[in-house]
Amino acid sequence: MPTSFDLRQTYPLPPYSTVIGMVHSLCNFKEYKPMKVSVQGKYFSKTNDMFTRYQFKPGAKFEEGRHQLATSQGYGINVGPAQTELLVNVHLILHIIPEDQTLVDEIAAAFKYPNEYPSLGRREDLANIEDVQAVEIEEHELTDADETVHDEEAAKGLAAYLPISMIIDRADPDLYIEGASASYTGTVFKLPKKYELVKVGGGRSAHYIRQWTEMEQVVYTSQFEADPEKKYLFDGTHMIFPV
Repeated sequence: MPTSFDLRQTYPLPPYSTVIGMVHSLCNFKEYKPMKVSVQGKYFSKTNDMFTRYQFKPGAKFEEGRHQLATSQGYGINVGPAQTELLVNVHLILHIIPEDQTLVDEIAAAFKYPNEYPSLGRREDLANIEDVQAVEIEEHELTDADETVHDEEAAKGLAAYLPISMIIDRADPDLYIEGASASYTGTVFKLPKKYELVKVGGGRSAHYIRQWTEMEQVVYTSQFEADPEKKYLFDGTHMIFPV
């Protein structure tokens, strides 16, 4: 739920749906490819930026003096300036795990040699891809080397989206599980992951709306304390949290 209707707010890291959308765009997929995503990263600062906002009320006809634009169906649109949050110097570590593992090489190639400039989020949010690797994901307990890397990443200020299931009981979000695999201090988000286009209306008024079918509850945190007796997923270097 937004805390402001005057300022368009942003997530501290891109939600899963945004990352999945970038993958599908770069690979030119024409149908949805199920995949898990792990998102880690940081940003230097947050500022406000101006953008042009288009507002309309369903069914409201164009009125001269009230609306600035009219649609081909005669509906009115208000146009004006607004503010949006903008993250500065964002650095991300993304792990893409397609359900169909034969797509790994295709996805890696699309990131190494994109057919157009990659963007993550808005069209103007250009992404500079620094490194692309195909890695093996393994589950095991923490080793001394893992703890060293984990401490180094914490020192760098890297945050991550942790699945809430690692920390608390899904059936009772207010109940902490005794013996849970992690402890944390952070912010809980319910992030979008997958949507479907649903047809609304009929005839000339028919149109499609986006309906979310998969939402993931996560904790955004950089204060993550792992339990050395529990098993976690690693890519050989980083601990990851795919959803």
